[in-house]
Amino acid sequence: MNRQGAGAAVDGELPLADELSAVFARMSGFLLSQETVATALGLVTSLAKDTIPGSVGSGVTLTDPRGRRTTAGASDAIVEKADDLQYELDEGPCLDAWMHRTAVRVDDTATEHRWPRWCAAAYGLGMRSALSAPLVAADTALGAMKVYGAQPATFDERSTQVLGKFAAQAAILLANVQSVENAGRLSEGLRDAMRSRDVIGTAKGILMARERIDEDAALVMLVSTSQRQHQKVRDIAQQLVESTARRGH
Repeated sequence: MNRQGAGAAVDGELPLADELSAVFARMSGFLLSQETVATALGLVTSLAKDTIPGSVGSGVTLTDPRGRRTTAGASDAIVEKADDLQYELDEGPCLDAWMHRTAVRVDDTATEHRWPRWCAAAYGLGMRSALSAPLVAADTALGAMKVYGAQPATFDERSTQVLGKFAAQAAILLANVQSVENAGRLSEGLRDAMRSRDVIGTAKGILMARERIDEDAALVMLVSTSQRQHQKVRDIAQQLVESTARRGH
């Protein structure tokens, strides 16, 4: 959505639902493509900057249940620095938005007293206004998103309402993309486990036939060799299987 369209919506020419419908449509289409979380963050930050009038930058931060940052996206290096400072200083509107699950607005970093160290640093970066909204999906606080303004009082109640609705949809997108990515990692982990189990089973079979021992004794041999050679049991098993195959040829 371009800035002109967003501005027209603020002037009341379009209802809020229509104002964001194109953004949400892009989000839905993106979800169907099952892209990674990092790419999804890039899309969300870009759309947030274009959707909220007056924004000069935007960022999204995902956190773990303790509030520690796990993944982040920013529209530019200055936003990235402003976000980093919140976690370095352990204070700022983004952290409060996540913790209290409510939108937080900073009208002027030059006069704001709630986060003195962060505001002083943000002011030094040329950020005079900030607006943060929590990312909440299925009653889970995933993190927060924020937009920045170069002038004081860039954002108002309308901006807060728009970003809140935007964040609600973004949270659903990010939660689903995270689930897809985590499922992919889990599937790969299961495939690795199955491959390890198969190669160890094959190696045990080779030892049982060659040494005329039972399955437990064969496993003990593999484990003892792995400890002696400081290698994983799977690697020892793989070496045995490959050497046996070469001799067989």
